[in-house]
Amino acid sequence: MKLKNRVCVITGGGRDIGKSISLKLAKEGAKLVINYFGSQDQAEKTLAEVKALGAEAILVRGDMGNPDEVQNLVAKTQEAFGEKIDILVNVAGGLVARKTIDEMDAEFFDFVVRLNLTSTFLLTKFVTPHMSEGGSIINFSSQAGRDGGGPGASAYATAKGAVMTFTRSMAKELGGRGIRVNSLCPGMISTTFHDTFTKDEARKNVAGATPLGREGSPDEVADVVAYLASDEASFLTGLNMDVNGGLLFS
Repeated sequence: MKLKNRVCVITGGGRDIGKSISLKLAKEGAKLVINYFGSQDQAEKTLAEVKALGAEAILVRGDMGNPDEVQNLVAKTQEAFGEKIDILVNVAGGLVARKTIDEMDAEFFDFVVRLNLTSTFLLTKFVTPHMSEGGSIINFSSQAGRDGGGPGASAYATAKGAVMTFTRSMAKELGGRGIRVNSLCPGMISTTFHDTFTKDEARKNVAGATPLGREGSPDEVADVVAYLASDEASFLTGLNMDVNGGLLFS
């Protein structure tokens, strides 16, 4: 129970990797605020599973690219668990669609950036005033932020690359307050993201090229999040940690 009684906000926490993180942190004793936007049924199931583990938790719906809805998330967190927030996990994001430079317009590009980067900025801005020494922020970048992504993923890859730079900047800026900021760069993880956007043949090829010879699981990502959120990682900040089975070294 290395996160016992710590208040944790998880954006995009209702499904896939976010769900695994919610369950893992619940097992470690955290009090959870699980944000979702378009997946209410899945979020409610996640909440039920979290509570079945004996954890305290609430659900808050909201678009994390909207400042007012981010502030509402913070307010709901404080109503449930008090003023202090200990952990922030910025999972919310997505590819949206694969579009080449010729196919996308400025509106699409801005939407993808808002979903993946602006949301991370807004959560950091409105949560950190309620964090103190020992606080931990875990952002989500992607292997795409390292290598530019697959076909039609330039907007997503650009936003995720910026998340890595923002993570480094915030590690410097918030370190004086004892707040650590790290990010994860997942590779091929078995989720509905790849069910939707990656062809089966491409997935098999990537898994075959990975030194460990397989895709990763959401639970394996959640284990890394729990470590970075805990005091065991007390001298780690500014990391952009690859979770890709050795497919890409950085």
